[in-house]
Amino acid sequence: MWIAMTASRSPSQFDVVIVGAGAVGTAFACALRNSGLRIALLDAREPPSFSAAAELDLRVFAISPASRGILETLGAWQTIQAQRVAAYTEMHVWDASGSGSIHFDCAEVGEPALGYIVENRLIQHALRLQLQTADNVSAIHPVTLEAVATDADQVTLTLQDGRRLRTRLLVAADGVESATRKLVGIESRTASYGQQAIVAHVATEKPHHHTARQRFLPGGPIALLPLPDGRSSIVWSLDNTRAEQVRQLDDVGFCAAVTTASAATLGHVTSSTPRASFTLQRMHAREYVHARFALIGDAAHALHPLAGQGVNLGFKDMAALSTIILEAQSRHRDWGDLAVLRRYQRARKGDNLAMIIALDGFKRLFSNDIAPLTWMRNTGLCAVDRFTPLKSALMRRAMGLTGNFTAAIH
Repeated sequence: MWIAMTASRSPSQFDVVIVGAGAVGTAFACALRNSGLRIALLDAREPPSFSAAAELDLRVFAISPASRGILETLGAWQTIQAQRVAAYTEMHVWDASGSGSIHFDCAEVGEPALGYIVENRLIQHALRLQLQTADNVSAIHPVTLEAVATDADQVTLTLQDGRRLRTRLLVAADGVESATRKLVGIESRTASYGQQAIVAHVATEKPHHHTARQRFLPGGPIALLPLPDGRSSIVWSLDNTRAEQVRQLDDVGFCAAVTTASAATLGHVTSSTPRASFTLQRMHAREYVHARFALIGDAAHALHPLAGQGVNLGFKDMAALSTIILEAQSRHRDWGDLAVLRRYQRARKGDNLAMIIALDGFKRLFSNDIAPLTWMRNTGLCAVDRFTPLKSALMRRAMGLTGNFTAAIH
């Protein structure tokens, strides 16, 4: 069952310890809940609560159809769908510095939706419900990992409160600043975009019609994502100086700024929630695995949010790693062995790196007003919009429909 451990002087033994109980880490625990393996799920904070009567969480994810399939297989999507979720069936992307635009429609690839806007809190809540009947999963929170010692057969973890855990495999899912990754000694390539993303939920004069919209401005893109209550979630990328100026605007000034930045595509913005912001950076771990250790989700990679791919790549990571662990278990192999874990690295590192490079290039191409580049990107957008096979291929890749990551999850 989903239990909280009490303090003990003797080390507790597990088969897999997961550090980080966010959406990806909790989904990974769900993927292993019927395996018979002893799982511990650690986090530095108490899990966020969810109430259907509460205001929508400011942190929302654009869940791809592939990620929906993973969540369905884990049994969590049914809870999400019964609460609140906004499917978007179309997407409109255009350049503020020209006439280039592209329009995506899920009907072009025969799917019911391009994606789904879901609150972070709701995803975690739905996944935790699935763990309530799992008698092999132990929750340990709030707790901080202080030290990691690895030998040939296991990893010994020392927690800040003095408890010790032993495990055959340690998995870090504790975010882009992963303390676990640093304790293990895996280096990363990190670069700041010099930007922040401002997020808020806004009401507008016109309905969103279940369409996601993104306008590329020289300073960074602004996205308007449809919410289930008729409002839109905005994600506005700005350089640090401009972001601070926008954050300090009063509500009237902020609504006016969003209206201008979005070219009033939904009419005037009439109201807004309090806004939040987060720093944008690019990060990629040099290695995803060491002996008895693996990285998944944002602990392994971080990318620009302009395509909303971060959590979807994380779900692919956890699906691939859980598949490899379950296969190793069925063949009586040691799932913490480096040779086994390198299969996971081969499966995911190249795909994630390709996405990071592509989005980095896309961000650089659009975040300027240099005339030749402006002409090139506007011409390119219009050309792709007219060339149906290429546009369909781009849609299918963005939707995660180019591979199957759910076969071994149960």
